[in-house]
Amino acid sequence: QVQLVESGGGLVQAGGSLRLSCAASGRTFSTWVMGWFRQTPGKEREFVAAISWTGGRTDYVDSVKGRFTISRDNAKNTVYLQMNSLKPGDTAVYYCAADYGGGMTRVRDLYDYWGRGTQVTVSS
Repeated sequence: QVQLVESGGGLVQAGGSLRLSCAASGRTFSTWVMGWFRQTPGKEREFVAAISWTGGRTDYVDSVKGRFTISRDNAKNTVYLQMNSLKPGDTAVYYCAADYGGGMTRVRDLYDYWGRGTQVTVSS
């Protein structure tokens, strides 16, 4: 059993920052690709960022490049998403996900485990 729990969401004004955390339990995932996705009502869950198991490679959707930073601390079984210069369009429920057995991917269906999400609301 693997559990992922997000934290750090909240309400922030446009231009502000939030740092999301995703803590894994149940087993180690140091060799797992980790990703962040987000979803708003009526839309599909969309890819935001991913990080390789070593942390040496990252991938971001164009809309967050230069503003968001994904990182991981394998010793703590935790992945982070630092979100700066937040915009109202970033408002969504943010989910962390873990993918074991493959390379970095943006494909939702390839991720094996998901957290329950944390709400991020950016006001204008």
